[in-house]
Amino acid sequence: MGAHVDLHIHSNKSSDGEYSPSEIVVLARATGLRAIAVADHDTVAAYPEALEAGAAEGVEVIPSMEVTTVYDEREFHLLLPFLSWGSSVVTNLEKEVSRRRFKEAAERVGKLKELGFDITWEEIVSKTAPAAPLGVTIAQVLLEKTDRPANRELKRYLKVEKKNFAPYHFYKDYFMEGMPACVPRQNIPLVEVLEIAPATGGVPVLAHPGAYFQRTTREDIAVLKDRGVRGLEVYTSYHDAEKTRFFKEVADAFGLVATAGSDFHGAVKPHVKLGGLERGEYEMVEALRKWRP
Repeated sequence: MGAHVDLHIHSNKSSDGEYSPSEIVVLARATGLRAIAVADHDTVAAYPEALEAGAAEGVEVIPSMEVTTVYDEREFHLLLPFLSWGSSVVTNLEKEVSRRRFKEAAERVGKLKELGFDITWEEIVSKTAPAAPLGVTIAQVLLEKTDRPANRELKRYLKVEKKNFAPYHFYKDYFMEGMPACVPRQNIPLVEVLEIAPATGGVPVLAHPGAYFQRTTREDIAVLKDRGVRGLEVYTSYHDAEKTRFFKEVADAFGLVATAGSDFHGAVKPHVKLGGLERGEYEMVEALRKWRP
């Protein structure tokens, strides 16, 4: 069928995104997308640039953000399409989430230094500011410094056959639960974000429920729907055919809008294509719009 909308895209306002907001819009037009949502990690810094580019290119741009949260001791990502990106509520949410993410990132870098890696907090921040450094971004910076004696063992991550995936391989080996540089999650509680979501103007959509770090269950979705979740990202690069079928059935059963979002980042996720989704009808946008506060 092919996609006409992609409601989960990252620009370089996310510390791990490659393209600027305006470049994203140009790519979307070239791909034939009618509507997109630039949903950067914990920031709306893509706006107003993305909106201005959308008007110029004839692509509908829906303001959004991907908020990193915690629920039942698991990391959950929440999309907020249609949010009022310039509101004080959104600004305050950004600040609180950023404070938590910077603290977590600093602790990750500290752990790496304890493990003997030659890296400094200043090097990381200089590459990612003003965005909070994500784990995969820290890995990218570190992997650029394999010439340092303490970092030479990292060259094994840069083998030709997996070079593009090196940051994610490092992330899994060092930052995931039980790994040597893992630090406790310090994300804002998902329930707190759902409580203020109506004041943001956004429509809460649970991103990639089948992601390995979320492990979202049917029971989770039942509770979160009662807390205000209105959409479920069914069509995503995180889901295989079996997960797609399962979450489509769950969305239908709970009356949630089944949405489509690639989670496109560019170089850091070379296997994920902008708009490269099995589904993505404009009706998804119309259904979400009906839930706007």
